[in-house]
Amino acid sequence: MIKIIMHGCNGKMGQVITKIAEADSKVEIVAGVDQFQGVQNPYPVFSSMEACDAEADVVIDFSNAAAVDGLLDYCVNRQLPVVLCTTGLSEAQLEKVEKAAEQTAVLKSANMSMGINLLMKLLKDAAKVLAPAGYDIELVERHHNQKVDAPSGTALALADSVNEALDHEYTYVYDRSQYRKKREEKEIGISAVRGGTIVGEHEVIFAGMDEVIEFKHTAYSRSVFGKGAVEAAKFLAGKTAGMYDMSDVIQF
Repeated sequence: MIKIIMHGCNGKMGQVITKIAEADSKVEIVAGVDQFQGVQNPYPVFSSMEACDAEADVVIDFSNAAAVDGLLDYCVNRQLPVVLCTTGLSEAQLEKVEKAAEQTAVLKSANMSMGINLLMKLLKDAAKVLAPAGYDIELVERHHNQKVDAPSGTALALADSVNEALDHEYTYVYDRSQYRKKREEKEIGISAVRGGTIVGEHEVIFAGMDEVIEFKHTAYSRSVFGKGAVEAAKFLAGKTAGMYDMSDVIQF
């Protein structure tokens, strides 16, 4: 059984992962870390990584950027693999992540959903076939009305997957209201919708002459991200030092 430390255990995603782990016979959360107390968990909770003395195989992190530096130091010192799910890291922190990966296994992904990461692979194949045939590429993402950033990090990751397959020749267009001209051939339009309680929808459109091909992913709850994080932890436990991402988890 793989033993997990849940960093950020009392947050929304930490609680989602706690429930997922309880139902998975292959993993066990042996400890949690969160400076905010008051939540009942089926494992001991420490206020900081430094205070945590639990023996584990891997850490899952869904916390905040301010806590990541201490987390990385802890994992490097103990040679403990870490699934790093916290977003909004500074350039300095991203450099620290790269350095940490030289000494322990680090898995970082823009989106922990298994479906989204499979979609990224499928989009690369589609782009290589359809873009040279003259298909225009558009991306529409939809999220709840409390989301403050646009476009989403996942939308950009999907666009990057397409662009990578096309030798990075395409530019991104976020707002066509600023000019009046026809669409450029090598551009990817990215549109953001915000409303209600939409957890997350991403649609990639390949529009050609007399036909349209659409790839769409819909998340109905945060559980899809939690499930992906647990699968990533299973994959990462026991791995040698290096930088990994979700494409390694779903490799086929």
